[in-house]
Amino acid sequence: MMNFDWNLLAIGLGAGAVAAALFFACLGWGMRLSLRTARPVAVLLPSSVLRIALLLIAGWWVATLGAAAAIGFALAFFTFRLVLVAVLRPAKGGASWN
Repeated sequence: MMNFDWNLLAIGLGAGAVAAALFFACLGWGMRLSLRTARPVAVLLPSSVLRIALLLIAGWWVATLGAAAAIGFALAFFTFRLVLVAVLRPAKGGASWN
């Protein structure tokens, strides 16, 4: 029977939570910054490339620790995203963003 390394899972969860927090904080900052400029693509494109590259580098580094860490990283990132979207979504019948 294969042993599962719970410590690596915890490391992956922590790294995934930090990566998700930074990813979405920078996404919000980039969106606010781009809405103030005349050419938003000049802000959004480099911002997205940088965020995605850093997220992939962090995920790659965590994956080198082991499969349990990679699972924890992905689980934390997607859980953080799910909670963030659920919290920030406007209520039905309320004001819409578009």
